[in-house]
Amino acid sequence: MEAYFLGIDIGTQGARVILLDNNGGVVGEAEEIFPLSDSSREEQSPQDWWLSCLKSLKKLLAEVKIDKSKILSVSVTSTSGTVIPIDKNNEPLHNAIMYSDKRSAKEGEVCTKAALKFHNKGFTAFGSSSGLAKMYWFVQNYPAKAEKIQTWIHAADYVTAKLSNVWGITDYTNAFKSGYDVSDYFWPEYISTELGIKKEWLPQVVPSGSVIGKLDEKLANELGINQISVTAGITDGCASQIASGAIKLGDWNTTIGTTLVIKGVTKNEILDPEGRIYSHRHPLGYWMPGGASNTGADWVSEEFGNDLKQLNESAWKLIPTGKISYPLMQKGERFPILAPQAYGFEDGNLSFEERFTANMEGVAYLERYAFELIHHLSGEKINVVYTAGGGSKSDAWLKIRANVLRCPIVKMKHVSGAVGAAILASSSTYFENLVEAVKALTIVEKEVFTDDELAHKYDIYYKEFLKTFIEKGFIKREEIYA
Repeated sequence: MEAYFLGIDIGTQGARVILLDNNGGVVGEAEEIFPLSDSSREEQSPQDWWLSCLKSLKKLLAEVKIDKSKILSVSVTSTSGTVIPIDKNNEPLHNAIMYSDKRSAKEGEVCTKAALKFHNKGFTAFGSSSGLAKMYWFVQNYPAKAEKIQTWIHAADYVTAKLSNVWGITDYTNAFKSGYDVSDYFWPEYISTELGIKKEWLPQVVPSGSVIGKLDEKLANELGINQISVTAGITDGCASQIASGAIKLGDWNTTIGTTLVIKGVTKNEILDPEGRIYSHRHPLGYWMPGGASNTGADWVSEEFGNDLKQLNESAWKLIPTGKISYPLMQKGERFPILAPQAYGFEDGNLSFEERFTANMEGVAYLERYAFELIHHLSGEKINVVYTAGGGSKSDAWLKIRANVLRCPIVKMKHVSGAVGAAILASSSTYFENLVEAVKALTIVEKEVFTDDELAHKYDIYYKEFLKTFIEKGFIKREEIYA
């Protein structure tokens, strides 16, 4: 049956809307840039988000040549940790407090201490990027406004509510860093008793993708579509994971952008005593653990951005280099090693092309170590690694990674957060569940397999990489998990 699904991504700099068909094809898309200011990293106007979103929706729907009665549902993704206090009239009492706002760093420390003392399970590292720290900061700094709060919601929740006129609902992934216990499904008491965030302010939490209502009638008429189903949203990282295809047990995704981010699906929650890995809740009750490194592909744009085509062609002839590099552009690493003293290094006698290739290999070695750590902590098999981000555009890098990891690397055609949101929208309105939706709506663009001879060579060099990490004091000998 012909069917279409809308996905909305509210990013830091703009709103993007896509329309996905039931074969996984992108039928149309539109984007609007937000009016940003110097303070946009701290606060943004939710009303501006909505106006940009509405303009994008109207533009997309005016351009696509389809039977609009076949559009079935919509879902929203946005930044994790961005929160908004809403009053009794469902209006923001304050601008959205952005995930990137550093003003709540001290409040994050208070939240962490309270969590560790009164509810030491799940996510407890409430830094300034967490929703809970921002809510506590607001209560401390705006007590008069706080008295007028009806509910706290997240960025995706705001747009979802504007679509449906159903307020005070969030999903597992957005609630996670606001202190919600995704293991036992409740808001812990300490949030109210120790932090002064009233229990009645906290939103109802449902699985991502759950149908929470219908498109507001007036809005449906304005857009010229039916009152389609509106589903609970999801954080941007999890939306990208969905679009990448990594949604079944044993599936993992590595996104290599500025940083390297790894997310996957496990049967059991991964409990990492060092806090390098945290686990979201999968809509089907599984776990979606992940971690973010300070290493990624930022070194590419910083030092090698002029002729990437030639550099990638040269890399094919150079692999494996046998040289050990670690392209960390700042001091300190957080995943898969917790090493504030870590620093980047490379062989000083390499050509420009050799440096580029060795750096790609170094990121792949770090990725392998991450997956060995994940397997060590979870005891669960890693079946396949899906990939996204700018780093996935390099065929040479894909070949390196497939052989370093000794695991197939799969790249999907459409891997944006908006596509992930559209797939999520379909999961409870057209398909039986999210796994079935991802199976049907993701399109494989490229699949790279292991070459036994090359993989064997990389096994040897990977051991040298770990030996170097031990010698430099980044890891201990007992932290080798292979």
